[in-house]
Amino acid sequence: MIEVKEISLDSKKDKKKFFKFLIDLYEGNPYICPNLYTDEFAEFDPAKNDAFRFADCKMFLAYKDGKIAGRIAGIWHRGANEKFGYKQLRFTRFDVIDDFEVTKALFAELYKWAQELGMEEIIGPMSFSDLNEEGMLIDGFDRDSTYIEIYNHPYYVEHMQKLGAYKVVDWNCLRIAVPPEGDKQLERLAKAVQEKNGYKVLDVRYWRKHNKKKLSDYIMQCLDVLDEAYAPLYGVSPINEKQKRREMATIYQILIPELAAVILKDDKVIAYGFMMPSINEVLRKGKGSVFPRGIIPYIKAMTNVEVADMMSIGVTQEHNNKGAVAMILHHCLVGLNKLGVKYLETGPMLENNKHINNLWKRYNPELAKRRRCWGLRVDPDKPDIISANVPAAAPAAKDAEDKDEA
Repeated sequence: MIEVKEISLDSKKDKKKFFKFLIDLYEGNPYICPNLYTDEFAEFDPAKNDAFRFADCKMFLAYKDGKIAGRIAGIWHRGANEKFGYKQLRFTRFDVIDDFEVTKALFAELYKWAQELGMEEIIGPMSFSDLNEEGMLIDGFDRDSTYIEIYNHPYYVEHMQKLGAYKVVDWNCLRIAVPPEGDKQLERLAKAVQEKNGYKVLDVRYWRKHNKKKLSDYIMQCLDVLDEAYAPLYGVSPINEKQKRREMATIYQILIPELAAVILKDDKVIAYGFMMPSINEVLRKGKGSVFPRGIIPYIKAMTNVEVADMMSIGVTQEHNNKGAVAMILHHCLVGLNKLGVKYLETGPMLENNKHINNLWKRYNPELAKRRRCWGLRVDPDKPDIISANVPAAAPAAKDAEDKDEA
C-alpha cells in the first residue's frame, strides 16, 4: 500500500524525516555528496530563505507498507514565472526507492497542485534559485558527485521516462587535468588584459586577515555580478540581499584564497571566479553533518586539495568580452598548481553554451557527467499525470539560453 502525505513547513520533525531519507537511501553509496542538514533546513525555512517572498512550496513523503519510500518538493516560483512568462511548477528533492508506483504517486500530488494553480508544465529538478543544485543525473553514475550537484540512481531516469517526461535542457559536467606546468599563453594574455583595461586582482588572503568586513563587501559585489550576469539565462531568478548573505556564509566555509579570483576596476568588482576543494568525503562521512564525523575529513579536504570544484564565474555586462575571464583562469590555475591540485571538476554547463565550453577546450576536458531538466505536461482536462504525458503528446524541448556554471 502506497500513501503520500504532505508535511508542514513548520514541522522540524517531519522535515528531518524528509532530509534524512536521502541519507538512508544512499547509505554506502561511494558517489553521492549529500546535503548538509543545516543547509536544507535553512533552504526550506520561510524565515531564513527570502525566496519564499515570491515562491510557495509543498513537501511530500511517500510511504509504502508504513515505511518512507520516497520524497518530493514542489515550488511555485511566481518570480521566475513572471520574469519568463511561464506557467511552471518546479520539482526538487525527488528521491525514491526503485518502485515506479511510488514515483507516480509523488508526482500525482504535484500534478494536482499544478492543475489547481493553472500551471501548464512541471519542470525539474530545479530549486528556488540558480545557486541551488539542479538537473537529474542521466549519465556518469559511477563518478563522484560534487557539492553543487545532485546524485541519483539510474532507475530515476527510467521512472521519468515511464511518466512520459521530456527533455527541457541538459547540462554537461567536465573533468580537467590541471596542467602542472601552467599555461604560458594564458599568462601572457592575462597580463595584457590587466594592463590594457586597468584591472586588478584582489588580494583575498590579505583582506581576510586584515579586514574581513571589507572582504565581505567585495564578496557581496561578486554576488551582484552573478545576479547581473545570470539574469537572462534559463531558469534563473534574481536573488535579494538576504539570499546573497546566506550564499556569502557558504563561501566563507570553503574559501581558499588561491582558488578565489576577484577582478577589480577602480576598486569595484567587475568579474569573479570561485573554486572550492572537493568536500565529497566530508559530507559522505558526516551523513548530513560536519560535526563530529566529518570534521577530520573537512580539515584534510581544506589543507590537502587533490580535486577542486568550479563554483561559478561571472562578468558584468560592461566588461564582458574584455578578457577578464583570462585573468580569472590564470589566477586560479596558479593557485591550483601551488596547492598541488590534480583535477578540476566544472559545475553543470548547458550543452549549447559555446562560450563556456570553448573556455575549457584547450585543456582536453573529459565529459564526466550529464544532467537533465525534465518537463511534464499539465492538462487541465486530464486528472491523471500519465494520460497527460503520453509520448505522442509530449511537446518538443524548449530552446534554452546559454548558462554559465553555478
